Formats: sequence, C-alpha cells, structure tokens
Amino acid sequence: MEYPFEQIEKEGKLIRIFSPDVESEELKWHQDLKDRKVTVIDGGDWKFQMEDSLPTKLESAKQLFIPKLVWHRVIKGKGNLVVEIEEL
Repeated sequence: MEYPFEQIEKEGKLIRIFSPDVESEELKWHQDLKDRKVTVIDGGDWKFQMEDSLPTKLESAKQLFIPKLVWHRVIKGKGNLVVEIEEL
C-alpha cells in the first residue's frame, strides 16, 4: 500500500512528512487501531480535522491526542507538514 507521506522511525516514534505536492484526494478520512499522541514539528499551513469537529490549524509544537477508531484527516497546506507520532 502506498501512503501520501514519507515516514522515518526514530527512537520508537514515527516521523511523517507530507508534501504540498500530494493530491488532496489521497488525504482520506481514516481511523487508527491505536491511540496516538501527535506533535507538530512543522505545520506548513496544514489543518487537522476530527469527526464532528471543524478543522484546526496545525502549528509547530502543537500536540494532539487521537483516540483509536476515531475518524480524522489532514487538509493540505502550502508547505511541508512534519509530525512526530507516538502510538500509545
């Protein structure tokens, strides 16, 4: 399966880099099988949206908690989005 990001594993955490060149159609609503703590390293003017909520801007150092099996997505911005993900 091909993903709309590059991924690096570092010290048990995942670093994901989303390019502004990715097609918006590839950024689908999805669920994760584990709870996740996400730290934004570079927001690149991207947004994050959880089900039944309005999109919020992703800014550097912002932390998100995404409960398992909750629908969510990212919305493309103008620069790279870089996030650190810790599965709980």
